[in-house]
Amino acid sequence: MAITATITVPLTSPTRRSLTSLNNLFLHSPRSTLPIPRRTFKYPNSRLVASSMSTDAPVKTPSASFLNRLQTGFLHFAKYHGLGNDFILVDNRDSSEPRITAEKAVQLCDRNFGVGADGVIFVLPGINGTDYTMRIFNSDGSEPEMCGNGVRCFAKFVSQLESLEGRHSFTVHTGAGLIIPEVLEDGNVRVDMGEPVLKASDVPTKLPANKDSAVVKSELVVDGVIWHVTCVSMGNPHCVTFGREGCQNLLVDELKLAEIGPKFEHHEVFPARTNTEFVQVLSKSQLKMRVWERGAGATLACGTGACATVVAAVLEGHAGRVEVAVLAMEHDGVPVWHCANAVVLHFCVSV
Repeated sequence: MAITATITVPLTSPTRRSLTSLNNLFLHSPRSTLPIPRRTFKYPNSRLVASSMSTDAPVKTPSASFLNRLQTGFLHFAKYHGLGNDFILVDNRDSSEPRITAEKAVQLCDRNFGVGADGVIFVLPGINGTDYTMRIFNSDGSEPEMCGNGVRCFAKFVSQLESLEGRHSFTVHTGAGLIIPEVLEDGNVRVDMGEPVLKASDVPTKLPANKDSAVVKSELVVDGVIWHVTCVSMGNPHCVTFGREGCQNLLVDELKLAEIGPKFEHHEVFPARTNTEFVQVLSKSQLKMRVWERGAGATLACGTGACATVVAAVLEGHAGRVEVAVLAMEHDGVPVWHCANAVVLHFCVSV
């Protein structure tokens, strides 16, 4: 299901502590002839206006889309998510530099005082012969090489901007290299994630290689506890663990992710920091994973992380040829594929 809406929200500083709420709220549903009562709130400090809400998936964006009706002082954007991994999408095709700074992206991503998102994604002009360029600012202001769920949302957004229909694909330049997302007939987006990188120095990690040039089920001491980890790059670094020393099977629901996640992310053996996947083996064909993303913290899903998890499961012998949720892969040189749908909301904010 997809939802479309337009919304105008004054952006407040994430450090502001005064109470703001909604005033003069009015909603209109195109599916109903009954007006929704106007409500007035006690604190008239901000205003939310939402209109044209529908549960129908948008098929084609008209040329007169509100994203094209630019206003001075406003940033027009769409809000997408892939399996709950949510992003602010900005049409930046007229400039090679992002419309907003990393600092402003941090404010927009704030879930209490901003719009709320795991990151801000920009659709920029292509370079080196590609159709488009994708850049991302994480919710902490850092810039990752690429993002699996993000590139799927990127593809759906571009399809709407360009009014593309049917099955189609295009080339995207990212910090991790060339990515070719494919929008399928059913609206799902499939992305060839490429061959996983296992060479320790290329992940990168300072952990010594223990299987050819790779780090597979190696010991890593975190906060005095020995964890077994496998390091994989899917264009961005991942540390995948199936448990601690002496632990038969990790129970991921019992993890205090907000405490342990940052200790992995900022560990000295990861010079570029790392995404970390904590994985519970349910069966040879089912893995349960919780992720701590570099620059975004705990997220509901991670496309590259899910791919890295399957690669690590194969390397450690937890799985052979595996299908895990939206993933299907084979190791030994066969690319990993990531395929699912995305949900969209359209917005603009004052900046």
